[in-house]
Amino acid sequence: MASFRQKVYELFDENNKANHPLNGPIAKIIMVLIILSVTAVVLESDENILNKNESVFYYFELVAVIIFTIEYLARAWTCDLEYPHLSKGRAFWKFFWRPMSVIDLLAIIPFYLTFLPVDGRFLRVLRLLRLLRLFKLNRYTSSMRLIGTVLKEEKEKLFITIFMTLILLVLSSSLVYEFESHGPNAEQWPHIYGAFWWAIATLTTVGYGDVFPVTAMGKIIAGVIALLGIGLVALPTGILSSSFVSRIEEQKRQAIADAGEQQIQDELDKIGGTMNDGIDQEEAEKIRQLMGSKQKRIEELEEIIASASKEMGVDIATIYQKDS
Repeated sequence: MASFRQKVYELFDENNKANHPLNGPIAKIIMVLIILSVTAVVLESDENILNKNESVFYYFELVAVIIFTIEYLARAWTCDLEYPHLSKGRAFWKFFWRPMSVIDLLAIIPFYLTFLPVDGRFLRVLRLLRLLRLFKLNRYTSSMRLIGTVLKEEKEKLFITIFMTLILLVLSSSLVYEFESHGPNAEQWPHIYGAFWWAIATLTTVGYGDVFPVTAMGKIIAGVIALLGIGLVALPTGILSSSFVSRIEEQKRQAIADAGEQQIQDELDKIGGTMNDGIDQEEAEKIRQLMGSKQKRIEELEEIIASASKEMGVDIATIYQKDS
């Protein structure tokens, strides 16, 4: 039973640490199923399509939910293998409240609730939860995982940006209310929180035009807020883009380092195969140390090149590769 649980864990392991041959195909099948199920949810919103293909949508949803349920139960059953340092109870508790596990559960619950006496309007809202299956792609694509990593790393800076935006929203709404609530269009500005809609549309430089200031001071405030909005939109964009670039460069350096380690290991394997032909253990160890120092020097040079590239604004490594 223990070996069977281990095999099940390897089949659904997100990182495929055991390099199971079926792990990749299963992940691809689930990815395709996620995309198709979300497409089905969108198509079901058209009454004409739904009425003509109601049975097709139902059986497709049935198959999708069965597969997603098996996946969820398999992960729950083997969660203690994911967290070997925890007891089974604590491992399951940690698994259950993990964001991706919550998304997995919310993605299948609406189907099972259809068998209960639930109000139809409430059920239609719950069915929209099936769209959460899109977030399941985060488990199977490196790009989605990169987005999650960047957001986690920059959460403090993003929180500060959001906090500044909220302060500006309150101030701009209060100021424009003070000047416009006594002007010609006072009925459009009944209270401060009613002015929030105008402040949001102005800060994001959308400007729908359904509500707008008409007094001189109100127009001045609106112009200042619109200009500040350009900077506020660019601020989180700059934070995220710089973090993305840093993470991508780090992944490239790690890939180069891994390739170098693999090359060293291949050379060591060759040395091990020729030891019986005259190379003793002491000589092999000297060669191992020499190659290790060579790899260390390569990594130091890569860091120097990366630092110089950043300071000069030029990718020196790419230029060198072209010249060579």
